[in-house]
Amino acid sequence: MPDQPHRGREALGARLREIRLEARLTARALAELTGWHFTKVSKLEHGTRRPSPEDIRAWCKYCRAEDQVVDLIATARSVDAMYAEWRRQMRAGMRHFQDSFLPLYEQTLLFRVYETTFVPGLLNTAGYAAAILEFWAGLMSLPTDIEAAVAVRMGRQSVLRGRERRFVFVIEEHALRMRVGGADVMSGQLGRLLALMSVPTISLGIIPDTGDRHALAQGSFWIFDDTRVHVETVSAGLNITQPAEVSLYVQVFELLQRSAVYGHRARALIGRALRDLSHE
Repeated sequence: MPDQPHRGREALGARLREIRLEARLTARALAELTGWHFTKVSKLEHGTRRPSPEDIRAWCKYCRAEDQVVDLIATARSVDAMYAEWRRQMRAGMRHFQDSFLPLYEQTLLFRVYETTFVPGLLNTAGYAAAILEFWAGLMSLPTDIEAAVAVRMGRQSVLRGRERRFVFVIEEHALRMRVGGADVMSGQLGRLLALMSVPTISLGIIPDTGDRHALAQGSFWIFDDTRVHVETVSAGLNITQPAEVSLYVQVFELLQRSAVYGHRARALIGRALRDLSHE
């Protein structure tokens, strides 16, 4: 299980690489100028090593980008702070952690959600939610306030009511078959998906396992309006708010939408997963 804010550092590393390329420096040339071992440049660019403020200052000095030092150092510090806050919330208990999302949900008018493995929380049944939360509580040795946490998660689904919000979900077909909580729980969850597809404000697309793909995403993410992207990893969560990065996630999401099927074709995939459960 990763114990560092790896996803955040990957994004920062990609920016450092852009700066180096704009300066027309090879990785070895930059390493020689800074006095580093050449592998350090690679590690910083790939997010496997956390850059110190001194690293960033040296990088920008030799890449003639000293005007970006303050912003890059602030970005590096904010990545670590976001992960520290995630861990703090998790230690406070599952209920507190679930409750912490409510203000963001209430403020958001457009939800765009891509999930690779599980059914999104806003579409969960209580049994499905309980199985997921029980797993994470056990894995991370969190307070076992599962019943209260489930109640909060189900309460958040109140945002699905009304006509002022729109919800666009894209999930992988694999999520329909990932066994969570046993056959009865999965059957109930799949049935709920079928029921929610008739809600006018909800769009549910499913990417078939064998279908043509227009995008390859590395993990699940949620886009809240056009202002924030939330990415979850095993050990932490990352909130992305920089407009250029948010825009990139929006572009990827639109490509994922093109990869999905909707309406009767999506219902057919859910129905097939239900039939397979009954045969078992």
